[in-house]
Amino acid sequence: MTKLLIVESPAKAKTIGKYLGSEYQVVASVGHVRDLPKSNKKAIDMDHFTPHYEVSVGKEKILHEIERLAKKSDEILLATDPDREGEAIAWHIAEAVDFGKKPVRRVVFHEITKDAIVEALEHPRDIDENLRRAQEARRVLDRLVGYDLSGIIWKKVRYGLSAGRVQSPALRIVVEREREIKAFKPEQYFTITANTKTPKKTELSLVCSIEPREQKEAERIVAVGKRESWNILSIEETEAKRSPRAPFTTSTLQQTASTRLGFSPSRTMRTAQKLYEAGLITYMRTDSTTLSKQAIGQIASTIEKMFGKDLVEVRIFTTKSKNAQEAHEAIRPTNAGRSCAGHTTEEKNLYSLIWARAVASQMRDARMMRTKILANVNSKSIPDFSANGSRTIFQGWLGADPGARGEDVELPKVTQGDKLELINISSLEKFTEPPSRYSEAGLVKELEKRGIGRPSTYASIIKTLEDREYVTKENRNLRPTDTGEVVSGFLEDNFGEYISDTFTAEMEDKLDFIAEGKIGYEKTLSDFYKPFAKDVKSKEKLAKATNLGSADPKLKCPKCHGAMIIKLGRSGKFLSCSLYPDCDGALMIDGTEMPKDKVIGIHPNTGGEITLKNGKYGPYVEMVILEEIKSQEIKPEPIKKNKRSKKPQLRRASVPKEIKPEEVTLDQAVHFLSLPRELGTHPETNKMITANIGRFGPYIVHDTDFRSLKKPDDVYTIILSRALEILKEPKKRRGFARKKKE
Repeated sequence: MTKLLIVESPAKAKTIGKYLGSEYQVVASVGHVRDLPKSNKKAIDMDHFTPHYEVSVGKEKILHEIERLAKKSDEILLATDPDREGEAIAWHIAEAVDFGKKPVRRVVFHEITKDAIVEALEHPRDIDENLRRAQEARRVLDRLVGYDLSGIIWKKVRYGLSAGRVQSPALRIVVEREREIKAFKPEQYFTITANTKTPKKTELSLVCSIEPREQKEAERIVAVGKRESWNILSIEETEAKRSPRAPFTTSTLQQTASTRLGFSPSRTMRTAQKLYEAGLITYMRTDSTTLSKQAIGQIASTIEKMFGKDLVEVRIFTTKSKNAQEAHEAIRPTNAGRSCAGHTTEEKNLYSLIWARAVASQMRDARMMRTKILANVNSKSIPDFSANGSRTIFQGWLGADPGARGEDVELPKVTQGDKLELINISSLEKFTEPPSRYSEAGLVKELEKRGIGRPSTYASIIKTLEDREYVTKENRNLRPTDTGEVVSGFLEDNFGEYISDTFTAEMEDKLDFIAEGKIGYEKTLSDFYKPFAKDVKSKEKLAKATNLGSADPKLKCPKCHGAMIIKLGRSGKFLSCSLYPDCDGALMIDGTEMPKDKVIGIHPNTGGEITLKNGKYGPYVEMVILEEIKSQEIKPEPIKKNKRSKKPQLRRASVPKEIKPEEVTLDQAVHFLSLPRELGTHPETNKMITANIGRFGPYIVHDTDFRSLKKPDDVYTIILSRALEILKEPKKRRGFARKKKE
């Protein structure tokens, strides 16, 4: 009897294939095989919210191969990932492939080991309709919300922007923090440090327990400290315990990998996926901190061998997430006895982190001795000064996870009443600081705390915010862009209910209830979408949100000296004359003049003068095409004919956003002006294929067929063969279908 086992990835198929006998054929679907059409809302029948799926691009051959292998098999086993997404993929495969009357069963395992797979194969089940419907509800819901909100943002803010059910609340959190930072008013204070020597001539640094707000008080404390003698008032030593943390969940893994390894959430999940597919760790998308009895026994055995039997302390951790699936386990090594694993450096580093956390979770507490020394001058007329330190007296679980230790500050041995020799005492003026911006790890923690989204989606949420240029990373912190602030402000003002913490968290609960079979799919979507669609329609007559309010009255239009308003342009915020379009006066957002045209130099090949200019869509370079050097190599942009005067022919190219206009060099300008590039003729039409950058980014065009270029394709280096591949792909429609007139 032959069996066909279908998994998601080729790497997973290869690993599982090693564990199974010749009666099994293992094949990969390579992720999802069907999805909603990308064109428009016609993908969903709005009467019953029925989705109309289509086979994803490039998956026809894979489905054909699965069907071919299925004909040779007696049984089909769907072994996709053990979550809603995996359940949905299994259902889509069953729907898309004609398996005839052959039995189709679902098998689930949380780690890719021989024992786990054999166990799963002995307990097949049917596809869980509730689980897959919950995933379908999320997909449809996200499409409906994203489609409608993005549509109104295109009209009221700027074309090409987007909004989403979970993406927008995440952006709001980042923007709210930025508003706190901008509204923050720093207050002056002083820190006072006294450097002293103990009777044994060891240095002891003390800090004043009070931070004066007035300079006069700080100066008084320093003066008294210099004038009088110092001595030790007391030494307090307290023993404290440090307990290990629970094994990793998806969220805590992303946070810790960001803090300790500098990994972004997407990089963490990408690396964890490889470790899982190689059979090295358990499934990496989980809310649970539970460990199986078998895993606990294996970890305890490892601790006994590596650290000693007396360090073993079996612990059961309670999962805090109310929606965690307790049938799942926390992320742990499949073999606790293996402390190092992985092919690449990043895989090894992440595996070590997972191993240390899981092993440490079953070890005894560490014990620390915390010490606090208080000192003052003889008169005690100034606040006490203190020094704080700690030392490890029993490392316990820190032996397995030393990276969690932190820094131990050892203080010198002193006794009460010891006299101190003052080396120097000084005050430093400081100002209170605003709350810090969210790091990626900080945002993940905040999203989880508020119940927004699910850990498995956090990486893609943050990546979307960055890809849409709603946020940028500054020193590993997320800062909203002007566009991000405007989009979030517009949504908060007009759709605040739908991007609130409460609404988003409650919707996640409803999706969980669908998965549990407690509520119905159609009713859930209907209850949400009908009032939502009505609300969106009521906002159709809103004014454009690019007008962001009045500018500082002191700033006047450089042309008519009238009032200015703040607007959002392609390159961010700027100041525009309030009388626009009658007056086109404009200033930079800080009130300085708009960059003036600047001659960069002469093109080395054409002799044409290159000028840096600033236009409606940002800075660009422009070159005059001289009559005597016009050729096929330098083709000017077409311009409208003017019978009265013959205008010079020009060539223009945008300056990339990552380059500051004032720093553009002649070599860079020449490089930019190499566009448009002729890549060659199409073999079927014999018409030219051209690469260029336009209003909406880089693209290629053939016979009016425009295709956007996405990374890693580069408009300056793309070649003809790659362009032909892109042109063969089905075109992705953008925009909205026009409503038929009734």
